[in-house]
Amino acid sequence: MNTRQKNSKPVASGQKKRSGLRMKTKEGILGYLFASPWILGFFIFTLYPVCSSLYYSFTSYNTLKPPKWIGLYNYIYMFKKDPLFLKSLWNTIYYAVLSVPLGISAGVLVAILLNQKVKGMRLFRTLFYLPTVVSSVATALLWLWLMEPNFGLFNTMLGKIGVQGPGWLTDPSWAKPSLIFMSLWTVGGGMLIYLAALQDVSQSLYESASIDGAGSMKKFFKITLPMITPTLFFNLITGVIGGLQVFNQALIMTNGGPAYSTYFYAYHLYTKAFSEYSMGYASAMAWVLLVITLILSMVIFKTSKRWVYYEGDQK
Repeated sequence: MNTRQKNSKPVASGQKKRSGLRMKTKEGILGYLFASPWILGFFIFTLYPVCSSLYYSFTSYNTLKPPKWIGLYNYIYMFKKDPLFLKSLWNTIYYAVLSVPLGISAGVLVAILLNQKVKGMRLFRTLFYLPTVVSSVATALLWLWLMEPNFGLFNTMLGKIGVQGPGWLTDPSWAKPSLIFMSLWTVGGGMLIYLAALQDVSQSLYESASIDGAGSMKKFFKITLPMITPTLFFNLITGVIGGLQVFNQALIMTNGGPAYSTYFYAYHLYTKAFSEYSMGYASAMAWVLLVITLILSMVIFKTSKRWVYYEGDQK
């Protein structure tokens, strides 16, 4: 009797292990089946196009004929022979360097104003956020009318006070600043994130600062600003990525002009790809833009340790 019991124990435990492995296998298969639409979509619509563009960047490809391998010629031509490459890159960097800090500053200021306890504040928050959900094409057409030099609203209002308005989008010296000014129209998206960060700051910090005699400016720079630095960091990264991809405004409002003053990098890439059908060269431009974006993002990440404060950090 004892011998049978001893022999039956390993058999029972082995059956349990096998049944457990079968259950885990079934759960794993079901998990992969449920995730298969995303996995297939990733391989077909993301990974395959990315790998294809990397291959095409080393070829001469016009979409009508099979790609022809030419090695590094596209990259050499880009840096040495393309007269509009550096021009478009400079215009893009100029736009990003000015529009991103201005957008962050405006978003923070608007969020602070909308964080006050005033009657009807929900309506004001909605009004400031609405431009963010408007189509970029509709926004560009609206600002195209506002900045029209002859009968636009801006120059009409300036004319009433005796000031002759500039050619906002027709003067090379005003075109890029005009588009940068226009970018402030959509600070509502960042404002919403800053508003959430402001409401997450502990009120006890402000109360302690008030007891110590700190004023409004000191509270802002010593409490508010440090506590929302993670949000500033996030918006800085996304702002730089978005600023380097500026495209719609130039396409709809200026066509890259006047005198190539708004001929941005993405517009140059679009022209090469869909106007000149130089898909190989356009793919090379896209990879150069990716490398530039990665380098800038890495620099921001590296320097973030000096100015981004997380609540759990001890300094």
